[in-house]
Order: sequence, then structure tokens, then C-alpha cells
Amino acid sequence: MVTKQGSGTADDADLRRADSLAREIFSDVANKWALLIIDVLAGRTRRFSELRDEVEGISHKMLTQNLRMLERNGLVERTVHPTVPPRVDYALTGPGLALRGTVDAMCDWTHQHITHIEQSRNRFDT
Repeated sequence: MVTKQGSGTADDADLRRADSLAREIFSDVANKWALLIIDVLAGRTRRFSELRDEVEGISHKMLTQNLRMLERNGLVERTVHPTVPPRVDYALTGPGLALRGTVDAMCDWTHQHITHIEQSRNRFDT
């Protein structure tokens, strides 16, 4: 994967530009698994197995990939405790907690409009 290096220009923040860093970041965090992980981590720090149990349907591989991506983007902090066996905790950083408001708004929007969307899907599919 080629990663765009930001230069601090307005072009880097323009989601409409295919080569913008903002679009790459948006693509990373605007996926169902990332949003669900952020939602679960908003309450408290979790271990990997707790996250896997709470995010129904996510595979070990997808959870690992998404946690690494969120950590790379500075939204999740991974803490390794020097115990036997090793204990690893995941928590949201400040920017990750700030993103939580957006995730909450998306969940609220879904709850408000789910009946309309379900009805529209049924009409479309028949």
C-alpha cells in the first residue's frame, strides 16, 4: 500500500481529491469494523479477546488489521504489559475519543431512519 505523505497543504485535507491524505484517513476509519471497534473502546480499555467477543462477526485477522490501522492513525493506543503470558490492552487516544462523537451521531442517525431504509429496501427489492 502506498501512503500519501502530507505536506500540510489544503490539498491534503480535501476529501474530493483522489491523492489527498484526508481521503486515505477517511477510507481507513469509515469502515464498519473500525467504527464498531471505536464504539466498543469508548467505554473503557479492552483486551483483544474482549474486543473480539464484543464485535460480533469480526474475524481474528480483521480485528488485528483494524487495530493496527487505528493505532497507525493515532486513534488507538496499544499497551503491552510485561507479564507471563503477555497482556495487551487497547484504548482510544484523545483523537479516537473525539471521533467517538461522530460514531455516536452515525448510530443515532441509523436508529432514526432504520424503518425508512428497511421499507425502501423492501420496495426496491420487489
